[in-house]
Amino acid sequence: MKLLHKDIEKDNAGQVTLVPEEAEDMWHTYNLLQVRDSLRASTIRKVQTESPTGSVGSSRVRTTLTLCVETIDFDTQACQLRVKGTNIEENQYVKMGAYHTIELELNRKFTLAKKNWDSVVLDRIDQACDPTQRADVAAVVMQEGLANLVLVTPAMTLLRAKVEVTIPRKRKGSCTQHEKGLEKFYEAVMQAILRHINFDVVKCILVASPGYVKDHFTTYLFSEAVRQDNKILLENRPKFMLVHSSSGHKYSLKEVLSDPTVTNRLSDTKAAGEVKALEDFYKMLQHEPDRAFYGLGHVEKAADALAVDTLLISDKLFRHQDIPTRSRYVRLVDNVRDNGGTVRIFSSLHVSGEQLTQLSGVAAILRFPIADLSDAEDDSSSDED
Repeated sequence: MKLLHKDIEKDNAGQVTLVPEEAEDMWHTYNLLQVRDSLRASTIRKVQTESPTGSVGSSRVRTTLTLCVETIDFDTQACQLRVKGTNIEENQYVKMGAYHTIELELNRKFTLAKKNWDSVVLDRIDQACDPTQRADVAAVVMQEGLANLVLVTPAMTLLRAKVEVTIPRKRKGSCTQHEKGLEKFYEAVMQAILRHINFDVVKCILVASPGYVKDHFTTYLFSEAVRQDNKILLENRPKFMLVHSSSGHKYSLKEVLSDPTVTNRLSDTKAAGEVKALEDFYKMLQHEPDRAFYGLGHVEKAADALAVDTLLISDKLFRHQDIPTRSRYVRLVDNVRDNGGTVRIFSSLHVSGEQLTQLSGVAAILRFPIADLSDAEDDSSSDED
């Protein structure tokens, strides 16, 4: 994401102009947008024209509209963002108050105006515009006949390919059909890797499976690379790392990212930091439950007591359309930061973020134990999006 212009007043009202440069930037923009914001962007509008003879025709024209945002729709797989609202500025093609849907486009600027830019949205802009925050991890989680190829970016976990091949069982005295099935499966996974992984960006490719599936696959992969003289695979061989997983399903990615050897290799990535923070929380919950709180009411009480060392919070909560509820989450983040605590905002599109959502989306590791707050009003479940 590129920041072209930023104009925010002392009362926190103002606007920013941004250019989304890659698919992930659409996810960041989705997290910046709120109902009643003002969005100005280039769009296509179908307009009716009448000729001097009275015949009516229609044509599609490109124009720039400013909408008061009413609904926001994000397609997580295609990374497409559509924003519907009413036109609030005079335009030769669109009447004031008329509805229109803008589909934001890569490499086309947009201007977003808000009455209140809080700390969470401003941090999101800083994160999106930081060139070091890029997708640098890919993972192939597999078992015989099933493989999921996933890109792990700082903001989301993207399933890029799912390979399913039926492999015949070994028969007594003959393994030919079984071996042919395996070879067909390995070939399909290899093609998925070549199609979906950008080796110029990705620093590490995790290959995970139960048993020896990962070993047999990588042996096949690099023997084929030698046979085909595939320089891309051969030059990037050091980036491949084999790790254990309990299955080939996507949910096994969490245990893969929690593996200490993987954590060390990926120590500079945001995803690994989130996974470690969640692991630390669960360890604390098991061994010192008075220092591990979850649920909005309990965590707020702990923050008021200056007890929060690390706050874990899902970005899903900041998409809440009820402004007082959203402001409550922002105040909690600001409170923890002002008192020297660490705040980790988890992406709801990461496996770790999905797990945090099960804890109502907010949890905290405390500096010192606090007795059970069973009387604390914990209405986080009613506050969820």
